[in-house]
Amino acid sequence: MSIFEKMVNEAIGATLSVYGVIKEKRGGIFKLTDAKPYVDAVNKMVVAEGQKKEVIDLHVQSVNAHYDILCSLTDTIRPEDDPFVEHYQTPAILEVLYELDPEFKKSMWKFIDAIAANKALVGLESVRRYGGMYGPTCVVDFAMSVGSVPNFVNRILRTMDIPTHHKQAILASKSWGMNTSYGLGASFRAAIEAGKTAAEAEAAEVEMLQFIYREPIAAQTHLMSTHNLGGHGPHSSFDVKKYMNQYKDRMRPYIEAAAKSGVHYANITAVPAYCVGDIGHHIAQSSYNMFKSDMVFGIYESVMGVFENTLKKALAEGAFKSEYDVLTVATGAPAAATAYILWKDSFTVPMVVDLLTKRFHNYAAMNPKRGEADELHNVDFMDILVRGEQILDIHPLGAGAKIKGVAIDFSPIDEHEVVSNPQRYTYPACAISQRFAALMAMADFPCFLTPECTTATLMTNVIALNPDKPGAPVRFCKGCAVTSLIKRNVPFVKGCLQGDNGYCEWHLTV
Repeated sequence: MSIFEKMVNEAIGATLSVYGVIKEKRGGIFKLTDAKPYVDAVNKMVVAEGQKKEVIDLHVQSVNAHYDILCSLTDTIRPEDDPFVEHYQTPAILEVLYELDPEFKKSMWKFIDAIAANKALVGLESVRRYGGMYGPTCVVDFAMSVGSVPNFVNRILRTMDIPTHHKQAILASKSWGMNTSYGLGASFRAAIEAGKTAAEAEAAEVEMLQFIYREPIAAQTHLMSTHNLGGHGPHSSFDVKKYMNQYKDRMRPYIEAAAKSGVHYANITAVPAYCVGDIGHHIAQSSYNMFKSDMVFGIYESVMGVFENTLKKALAEGAFKSEYDVLTVATGAPAAATAYILWKDSFTVPMVVDLLTKRFHNYAAMNPKRGEADELHNVDFMDILVRGEQILDIHPLGAGAKIKGVAIDFSPIDEHEVVSNPQRYTYPACAISQRFAALMAMADFPCFLTPECTTATLMTNVIALNPDKPGAPVRFCKGCAVTSLIKRNVPFVKGCLQGDNGYCEWHLTV
């Protein structure tokens, strides 16, 4: 079996295991044991020739540890707590690395000092985010996008005299690695809204940013004891500190083995975190509730059909020339499928980006105490659509509905009993907006349109082939939807995206 076939099989296996649970359980009551099929699919991952076992172990053992520990602490998770289940791994991993490698800890402490030394930058970015200057942003983006934590962290790291591989690890730990649930600007906003001065708010932001790196487990415990999502109070589903301490002990031997075998610390912080979210977050009460709607579920089901059919088609046609090509098709095909569904109701992507951008600015004005992450999935949704329309559009405007030269199979959408019959789900004679309405329901939860378990599975395979190179964050320009279609945060200089004033600086990544 070729590496490409292995990657396709594992990606489809993990992705459809989640889909299968959602199909069976949607509208019902979530129990953690519902996620067992996903755990079983992950346990089928193997080590191919040329891959480093220690990387695969980080993924597989993290999923098992996550599932076992959660099941020992609770039998379910309330929706208000489920977004954070993938934020408890990197804090524990960082603390193990601090204990294993005093030199890395020394570099991290220099970075913590550098946050305070760059308080003007902290204040600048906090003010820009608080005031909505950037428009919709993904604060915890996995790329160097405008207004994101990686963008901010990278700009500090570039000025520092510490080993490059330590810089890369620090950067990865707050991108694909999720060191706490903290989003840039939250403490600043809270202080300003509580009547503090701007200088006091800046100091509060510096202090919190330092806290999440100095004491990751304590910081995440604090954040969960004080968060109030939807006005429903702090985290209450299980003891998060107990989870992180158990996870730390459970994963320590695999972290040590990966470090000793030469796996880049950036990968050690990122691989174990991104793969666990399907347990208690994507397979969760919130998704069961969202997918009560037949049309919303039908869109998910049909997009998964496009994903599976096109991946298999690309494999059969020999379209994959590198491991990265598998990831390109696996994420690009469902993005194109999403844009294809949008077109069916005669909406275009710029319409949606314009709508959600205008809504953001009004939302920011009406909700000055808004959460730092409120709009992040709207941004993901818009970015998916922009990429999808670029693939879908006719040549030369787009790729002619091909990816890596393979024609995307849209038949699962065209032949879907629900998606192709919107008249059955509204006033029948005027059924011109039902698919759009269902897509908008997913605009706050687009993880099912380009599934995270797909990306996690494939990135682990890619990193296992390249363990000494940092796999995170993304080191190219995303072509962010808002920046490319609505407003210009990023000036073009000699054809390259450049700038040192808060702009996207992917080409300057440490």
